[in-house]
Amino acid sequence: MKIFRTLHHAIIESGGAFRREDVNRWDALINSDDHPSILLDLPLCSAPASSELLAPIGSQEIWAAGVTYHRSRDARVKESGSQGAGDFYTKVYEAQRPELFFKAPAYRVVGPGGSVRIRRDAQWSVPEPELTLVINNRGSIVGYSIGNDMSSRDIEGENPLYLPQAKMYDGSCALGPCVYLTREPFPLDTKIQMNIYRAGAMIFAGSTQVRNIKRAFTELAEYLYRETSYPHGCLLMTGTGIVPPDDFTLQSRDEVEITIDPIGCLRNIVA
Repeated sequence: MKIFRTLHHAIIESGGAFRREDVNRWDALINSDDHPSILLDLPLCSAPASSELLAPIGSQEIWAAGVTYHRSRDARVKESGSQGAGDFYTKVYEAQRPELFFKAPAYRVVGPGGSVRIRRDAQWSVPEPELTLVINNRGSIVGYSIGNDMSSRDIEGENPLYLPQAKMYDGSCALGPCVYLTREPFPLDTKIQMNIYRAGAMIFAGSTQVRNIKRAFTELAEYLYRETSYPHGCLLMTGTGIVPPDDFTLQSRDEVEITIDPIGCLRNIVA
């Protein structure tokens, strides 16, 4: 089952059929105990056009996990090593407690086709493609989406305490194209693919698999919900295992395309 968000409706796809619900019911849909029953008595509708899609989020916050892939750990160590902070990332990768940080409130999240941004005071900016957990208000994982955690590597590399400025700014978070509702564990051989285009030509392509994420998703969710409540649920980006070369930085008008089946493809243009 997939849920897409438009201006006025939550569009639910199940078994090839589409049904609509008032968009104001979004939070209730995410936190329902019985998703199949959602479809009862809802009117049929046509599939939403890609131009209609908004970020699939209601009142939820978005958080993120860091240094969950070996490749991510290596990248963080390299970008911070000259400042003497690289050892912190190795310790986080090996520690029992994961790195978790606030990424964006719902109003700051960009949807499919929307414009993400690079900071004007950054010189080294990259997208970070991330499988994103959809967690209900009771701490249970009920679905998945695709996230783009836009990041300023030079700002974070200068000092780990600058992470909020490197990660949290207008246009730094994209989500979509839908929420894939399932309580089944995500297959470990699932491929995460990112392509970046400039002036119509592909300038970067990279992929990884879910099996390369070190930490269990239930572990990340449990730590996130320790001592903290999320009345409407929460979304958690699970980290990136795809890191462009060190000499690469995003430019205005670049197109970022992230694909994770069966969720779909999230496309965004750099403003």
